[in-house]
Amino acid sequence: MQDKQTTLSAPVEVKGTGLHTGKKVCLRFLPAEADHGYKFKRIDLKEAPVIPADAQYVSNTDRSTSLEKDGVEIQTVEHVLAALVGLEIDNALIEVDASETPILDGSAAPFVEALKKVEKKTLDKDRNYYRVKSTHKFQMEDGVEIVLIPNDKFEVSVMIDFGSKILGSQSAKLSDIQDFESEIASSRTFCFLHELETLLEHGLIKGGEVSNAIVYVDKVVSDEEIGRLRSVFNKEEIQVTPNGILNNLELRHSNEAARHKLLDVIGDLALIGQPIKGKIIATKPGHAANTAFAKKIKEVIKMDKKNDAPFYDPSAEPVLDITGIMARLPHRPPFLLIDKIIELSEEHVVGVKNVTMNEYFFEGHFPGAPVMPGVLQVEAMAQCGGILVLGTVPDPENYLTYFLKIDKVRFKRKVTPGDTLVFSLKLASPIRRGLCHMEGKAYVGNQVVMEAEMMAQIVKEKNKE
Repeated sequence: MQDKQTTLSAPVEVKGTGLHTGKKVCLRFLPAEADHGYKFKRIDLKEAPVIPADAQYVSNTDRSTSLEKDGVEIQTVEHVLAALVGLEIDNALIEVDASETPILDGSAAPFVEALKKVEKKTLDKDRNYYRVKSTHKFQMEDGVEIVLIPNDKFEVSVMIDFGSKILGSQSAKLSDIQDFESEIASSRTFCFLHELETLLEHGLIKGGEVSNAIVYVDKVVSDEEIGRLRSVFNKEEIQVTPNGILNNLELRHSNEAARHKLLDVIGDLALIGQPIKGKIIATKPGHAANTAFAKKIKEVIKMDKKNDAPFYDPSAEPVLDITGIMARLPHRPPFLLIDKIIELSEEHVVGVKNVTMNEYFFEGHFPGAPVMPGVLQVEAMAQCGGILVLGTVPDPENYLTYFLKIDKVRFKRKVTPGDTLVFSLKLASPIRRGLCHMEGKAYVGNQVVMEAEMMAQIVKEKNKE
């Protein structure tokens, strides 16, 4: 997974026909700044609002996902969004000159192909991952279920079962988002023949063509129906193939239906608004369930932001282990108070301290009821801050960090043996002339145990000038 946000280096245009409206449509992907995310804009209407690709704007999930804001609607957004997610493009403004995106061949592949005509542009801003911390489950009737569990990367597994002898049960899996283009993007939408006939009777799928949908034949087809289908598909030799589909196209994958459902899951969950580090297991998913789950996860994220404890996976490889820390800091045991650094950027640092009964200070600090001294919690946080500020020079081993001010220190609860302290510090203002102003919090689990503001300065050692 990439660490920095991306956008397009130049605009990209895609032309086609809307599946349900049958209208010609031109769609343009435009570059956007960091934290812009995905947004749609109807340019065929005067003063139309920009519609964020956000679950709160979902207006319809009948066979596709539609967004609406201030009475303006964009239909069939899921394939467009899946292509952007699959190529790890984080920010784009999507302009359309009609109410619906083009269906093209019924998959995300044409959008992927168009987007790859220009290079991705890396932006100077970290990706804002939603790191799944606990299991979340969503269930509906008829066995529909979506589960999101913690994982160190984005994975999706899908199982479908329509109770049909023709289609049967199918499953599909995406273990790495970089495989989206080759394994998932080309999978086309599908329907059953009886659904197709109902849609035709209601004047829908006006943009249907011979190559943009798999049609599973789940009943005996009369000569009259074959004649009608010939007219609809403008194809003389319409017939049912041995594997139970119309011969308007050939399958690209034996489990193409399941792969397309996986594609839809990726596109619909883009409405969460940020990339995911977690594993999705979807059973019999559909647009209604996908978008309802996206809304649920947005609420979870909203609650998490109120309690913004960093995600800590003890089994993950640290950014700096204890050897790397000692290569940067002059501190040594027993006064080296951090064990590893798990996140480090130009703007923030996250470090870990495992508190054990073997700590030297427990011998004299309430031996009968051991508590980590608050001043040492502050010192441990300061050492994490030292790692952050020393990261601004190419030779940190030649510098020392001196703290000029520690302010607004608050202790929320005691820290005792067995606790794992996680320190999170971020810049309160840009570093200038070696001066670093930081805001920090210390957590045990999801609970804040200490917070403080710190100002430090890095100074080159005189004997190393």
